[in-house]
Amino acid sequence: MPPLITYEEALQLGAIEDHARIEALIERAWLARLEHFGDSTDLCSLVNAKSGGCAEDCGFCAQSRFAEAETPMHAMMTPEQILEHARAAEAAGAHRFCMVTQGQGLSKRDFQNILDGAKLVAENTNLKRCASVGHMSVQRAKQLKEAGIQRVHHNVETAESYYDEVSTTVRYEGRLRTIDAVEEAGLETCVGGILNLGESREQRVEMAFQLAKIDPTSVPINMLNPRAGTKFGDRDYMDPWEAVKWIAIFRLILPAALFRLCGGRVENLGELQQLAVRAGINGVMMGNFLTTLGSEPEDDRAMFEELGLNVARQPDNGADPRPDNRSGWLEGETPRTPVDELIDRQEEANLWNPELQLRRKKKTAVPPRPDGAANRGLEVVQVGKEGS
Repeated sequence: MPPLITYEEALQLGAIEDHARIEALIERAWLARLEHFGDSTDLCSLVNAKSGGCAEDCGFCAQSRFAEAETPMHAMMTPEQILEHARAAEAAGAHRFCMVTQGQGLSKRDFQNILDGAKLVAENTNLKRCASVGHMSVQRAKQLKEAGIQRVHHNVETAESYYDEVSTTVRYEGRLRTIDAVEEAGLETCVGGILNLGESREQRVEMAFQLAKIDPTSVPINMLNPRAGTKFGDRDYMDPWEAVKWIAIFRLILPAALFRLCGGRVENLGELQQLAVRAGINGVMMGNFLTTLGSEPEDDRAMFEELGLNVARQPDNGADPRPDNRSGWLEGETPRTPVDELIDRQEEANLWNPELQLRRKKKTAVPPRPDGAANRGLEVVQVGKEGS
């Protein structure tokens, strides 16, 4: 579906600062969201299936070998461990589950673990299945589909004109090739980016219209949660009203895409998270994020229910990935969910928990960034000379 506003209108809306005008914009986005999706929601949860040092130089990421930050690490999970976290996500009320690994590609053995994990999740839960495993060929994308994956996540991160400020080792064109491979394999695409990386207002509009051209099924919206020792480690959080405004603008540019709030939503939006949902959001990343903590399941579900939206699980074994089209059914009975009643707090199930499951390894040496930029946000300790 084409955008509901023009490029020029988006630029004008991006300039507004008055809260009353932003609220009017949010109402416009809310009506667009209701028109296309009704009361349906698309709640997601993830597992960081493999974490560790990454050879790329993405400026927002502490896992990068170029970041002066401790590396969050753990080995590749077994398929059974992936299933255990999926069952916990289902107990929290998630509709879909994403298996995520660090870096731009997986070894054959690690990729097989993802395939086997996806099969277990498909056979033993009522969750829709997603994967985020870096760059891939059409062949690998087809293997994911055969294993039961329905949607693949691969962000563009930012506008093409600003991209070189974000990464120089992962090319923008390479990201587009992966997205094309996923589509060629017959999978849905999940493509978004991160706000507040230092991009201009014009570049935010540019990214939104580039996403509209890609036409992904789902658009994850992240807001920078600055990590000390990274290129963007000293940036402030986004003003919550500014963040909500841009979510509404993106909704009007991408009226038919599923929007979900992901990384940085707690830190940047605070008490305005529900207003962000009204600005056009279909779902959130429930539980925790790759390396940081999230919200309690009860609070996330309430955020949607209080707006009259339906967070109930859909009894279709995830056969049809889109929540606004529930006609797809698999043969046989729907597998039993892990609990009869949804949990309210994370401690009630074994959700992915970065504080407990990651170990932080201090880098022994950090090479200079390929673009020559400094890492920021580190505490500087002034050591006086002896006798001063």
